[in-house]
Amino acid sequence: MSRWKGLPEHLDPRVRQLVVRLRRVKDHSGLSLRQLAAKTGYSTSSWERYLSGRSLPPREAVEAMARLGGDDPTRLLALHEVAAQAWGRTTERHGPPAGTDPPRPHARALRITLIAGSVALVLAVAASVLLAVRLTDGESKVAAAPPASATTTAPGAPRGSERPRYTCKAERIDGRWYAGNSRTRTAVLAKGHAGPEVAEAQCLLREADLSPGPVDGIFGPHTERAVRDLQKRSGLVVDGIIGPHTWKALRA
Repeated sequence: MSRWKGLPEHLDPRVRQLVVRLRRVKDHSGLSLRQLAAKTGYSTSSWERYLSGRSLPPREAVEAMARLGGDDPTRLLALHEVAAQAWGRTTERHGPPAGTDPPRPHARALRITLIAGSVALVLAVAASVLLAVRLTDGESKVAAAPPASATTTAPGAPRGSERPRYTCKAERIDGRWYAGNSRTRTAVLAKGHAGPEVAEAQCLLREADLSPGPVDGIFGPHTERAVRDLQKRSGLVVDGIIGPHTWKALRA
């Protein structure tokens, strides 16, 4: 068991709770600070600041620590969210606590801007895909309906585009499940998305004894509910969005 130095007395109790929990996870992992830095991508000096209460660790660092120490990432990330709010309020009212690193006035604004931009991009892509699906469906119906004056359809005339039909052909390759529609393990999918990646996820959700609705390649409310059930079962963050961690659980 490591001998930790006492935390600053002025440290907010919510931040203190996060730091104490991180120290326990670090001790449980048996890793030195140098090994921790090598496995997480955050420097040794950064981890010294995080574990002494002089800097608030980023969310990604907390998640990496949970993974290495075998701890519940959901609980640690919840503690981090509360600690981040307390840290921000303390800094706004009184400035950074004594003994902390010099403040970086633009870091928080840059982080917020990047997050907002990412969310806006995801929403824009989702809206574009959904609009394209609706337009394609509408064009299909218009093309299939003959004009009022027409009595017959010319031989060989196109009947309009149809929605793709997906099938589930589950097989295990190199220790991972695939259903024959897509081999992606990183695509980010959310409600409103459509395509073979969604169909692949729907097939794998069925293989996991969950009910995503029909395998139609459209990410609807039934698919979202099935994704949330899988995330809850696998100990992941329950947000209904398929990302790398959820793909890993689907293909396991």
